[in-house]
Amino acid sequence: MKFFRLDLLTLLISLFILNSCKNQDTVGLGVNSANQINGTLVDTSTIMVNTVKDDSVITSAATKNPLAYFIDPIFGTTESNLAASLSLPGATAYTLPSGTISIDSTRLVLRYIDGFYGDSVASTYKLNVYQLAEPFNESISYYNTKIWKPNLSNLLGSVTFKARTHDSIKVFNIITGKPDTLIKVPPQLRVPINNSFIISNLFNASSATLSSNKVFQNAVQGLYLTLDKNQTSGSGGTFMFSSGDTLAVYCKIVNNGVIDTATIMLPITKLAASVKHTYSTSIQAELANTTTSGNVFYLQGLAGLRTKIKFPNLLTNLRNNLLKKDSDIVLNRAELVITPSPGSNIPYSPIPQITMYKLDIANQRVSLEDASANDPRSGGIGVFGGRYNSATKQYHFIITAYLQDLLLKRTVDYGAYIAPIDTTNKSSVDIAVTSQIAARTLATGTDKTSPYKIKLNIIYTRIAKQN
Repeated sequence: MKFFRLDLLTLLISLFILNSCKNQDTVGLGVNSANQINGTLVDTSTIMVNTVKDDSVITSAATKNPLAYFIDPIFGTTESNLAASLSLPGATAYTLPSGTISIDSTRLVLRYIDGFYGDSVASTYKLNVYQLAEPFNESISYYNTKIWKPNLSNLLGSVTFKARTHDSIKVFNIITGKPDTLIKVPPQLRVPINNSFIISNLFNASSATLSSNKVFQNAVQGLYLTLDKNQTSGSGGTFMFSSGDTLAVYCKIVNNGVIDTATIMLPITKLAASVKHTYSTSIQAELANTTTSGNVFYLQGLAGLRTKIKFPNLLTNLRNNLLKKDSDIVLNRAELVITPSPGSNIPYSPIPQITMYKLDIANQRVSLEDASANDPRSGGIGVFGGRYNSATKQYHFIITAYLQDLLLKRTVDYGAYIAPIDTTNKSSVDIAVTSQIAARTLATGTDKTSPYKIKLNIIYTRIAKQN
């Protein structure tokens, strides 16, 4: 055997391939030892990485809905506002209760879901709620690039709060005909809403407006949620809210001399996020660079940044220098190692999971062979990798089959990318752009002076061609 740039890591990798267990540390493509001529291990950094903007994404069908005002010292400023579709109780025709109705209070109830990213200690946030000045059409798919038009002259409600996204709270449960009870509810943000909004749009609405949910939605148009930039202190952050939130109206009803309390729930049947990224000068310079490999590269959630990756020199060298007329090359193992730049994860942690994919001839995202459920060489999500390892402070991908097919020209390189991904799906490898993760990672690129540079560790074997 002949070894190039041999070090402790590559020695360990050469030991790992002797096993056959299906985990990320041992996976590889086997060879027939009878046809083996010799084996060579290459540890190389002949990689090209360039930061690019991610694709746009539909946000009106998301299960996690970002509300953000976050000033990142490395990446710049991220803003995300939410448009909400407000429906009649039960999202169907509604008849007001009999008797005289008066409102005690109205609360917009927004339930937190896992995914907050930012400053949960020093920052104070202020959320403002306005009425939309345009209808929220639930039959339309809205992208993160949509800029909504709110009626900023009419503030419906606001709340100043701290990021307590995992703290349950206690509220009064209003039960018709029975005493109200204090109950514990999951973590949520409750925004006081002006009662006049409900009186005008529900209690004083015409019977025709209340006879159809669609007519009601066109009349009320919807709500607009935004973090007040002037009243949010500190670096801020990004909150994730679940779907299925409500506008709760706590009422007192007097009917034939009988006084009772009730809660009328107007469901928020859809949310859509409008996301804006204002990048730092460093990132703007990287985005402008498309010809040389970056010493660093950037990955950002909320449909922010991804990285294009190529292996031009490595594949050229393997094809030209190692392929002989009487032999072929089998890649036993190809492992991509990505390391966040030291210090970049303080105080904000790296993205917990990233993905890698390629484009087809139609410029559509498709899974790498190593991540595809349709390829027998794939070891599944556990082998393919992409999760951040807090112990090693690295991400690892196994891309053996993908590079093997590139080497043998079984596939065409239309472009490959590394990108953020949400951690919700644990059964398969996601490749779609997502607005459901807010974290970011600054990774070391092909900086030759850095021990943290991106690496591609390959073990291959030259075998005799079969006649």
